[in-house]
Amino acid sequence: MSNIHVVVLAAGKGTRMKSALPKVLHPLAGAPVISYVLAAARPLGAKTTTLVVGHGADAVREALASHGDLRFVIQEPQLGTGHALRQAEPLFRGVEGTLVLLSGDVPLLAARTLERLVGAHLASPAAATLLTATLADPFGYGRIVRDKGGVARVVEERDATADQGAIREVNVGIYAFDLAPLFPALAGIASANAQGEYYLPDIVRIYRGEGRVVNAVPLDDAIEIRGINTRKELAALSRAVRERRNEALMASGVTMEDPNTTYIGPDVEVGCDTVLRANVSLEGRTRIGAGCEIHSNVHIVDSTVDDGVVILNCCLVNRAKIASGARIGPFAHLRPESDVRQGAHVGNFVELKKTTLGAQSKANHMAYLGDATIGERVNIGAGTITCNYDGECKHPTVIEDGVFIGSASQLVAPVKVGEGAYVAAGSTITRDVPPGALGIARGVQVNKEGWVGRKRKKA
Repeated sequence: MSNIHVVVLAAGKGTRMKSALPKVLHPLAGAPVISYVLAAARPLGAKTTTLVVGHGADAVREALASHGDLRFVIQEPQLGTGHALRQAEPLFRGVEGTLVLLSGDVPLLAARTLERLVGAHLASPAAATLLTATLADPFGYGRIVRDKGGVARVVEERDATADQGAIREVNVGIYAFDLAPLFPALAGIASANAQGEYYLPDIVRIYRGEGRVVNAVPLDDAIEIRGINTRKELAALSRAVRERRNEALMASGVTMEDPNTTYIGPDVEVGCDTVLRANVSLEGRTRIGAGCEIHSNVHIVDSTVDDGVVILNCCLVNRAKIASGARIGPFAHLRPESDVRQGAHVGNFVELKKTTLGAQSKANHMAYLGDATIGERVNIGAGTITCNYDGECKHPTVIEDGVFIGSASQLVAPVKVGEGAYVAAGSTITRDVPPGALGIARGVQVNKEGWVGRKRKKA
């Protein structure tokens, strides 16, 4: 498979999706539909991968910008699959090898199926090899008509006779072609049909008329060729992808309390002996270590969670790091660039933003810690706020090792609390607190004797 070229058809608007977003970019179980197609093709080791785009072409390019090896051609207007493939012809002049044609809206196709298709094609004299499926209800698909020479024709539903309509083997729109005869044959496809489009399956008739061989490789599991044309189909395939993903993780040693409500993205990693409670969602490039416990209604995105971490109910973790032995929640919010070190605790209704919470430190109740560097063995009292924003700029707060911050304190940044210092409850700290000192910043308390009685008499 040393001279393989992949072309993916991704120009369709998907009108039944009723969306401004190109069909191939709709999210399927945490990733764009087309990303699954590209992932399935990757093991082929193709020399080139080309996308034929049309509707929303700029959006597709932007979404796939991280795939630096992709080439794009435009199909405008969209006049059928044969017309779409012809748009790539200038990129293949003088190129030899095998072209594998895929559809951008068929995300369940397995890499092993493509490898089997290409292997069968290379082992035969065929100019084209079609992937086929046998369906209990083949309505709407082109039927595979065979003879002693292989595949004789692909007959579309509307053109099929009664006998042909009874054929259950269908064309699924995935092919392997020898490049040399491909584009001259495409030029012979006509648009003399009700839709005025150029249908790629007509190439079978053209090849057979030229005396070329066309073979077919049947699918083992027809679910692989399920496409997406509606939101309902998108939801159904998302469910199928999640089920596959969850089954693979459970087989690797992950416990899921309720797989039906557990959502794991395609790039997420979860270590063995980790327990996921009901309604957990792990997205992006999240890494969960071994022996963790993730409780219900937790949502983690693009974050790293080391071994032995406990995350209690209803926490949101986004682009954060949590070291081994830490405990988070319930109802905690870790925003981007938060770094919770080994054995630290982030408790209920605590929010961290761009903050490092040192090893064995605790912020157990109702605090906001933003743009802060907090050392080891620090205790953050309930209701503490780092006042990091002055209306124009963000400023840092530094809390060194062993500090005790009393409840309902405000630390007005930029400010530093030195090692081992205490801040009295209810203080508003605007100046640095030296190491080992007690910082107190409260208003003077005034008690007015008899005030309550006088107020009631007036009322």
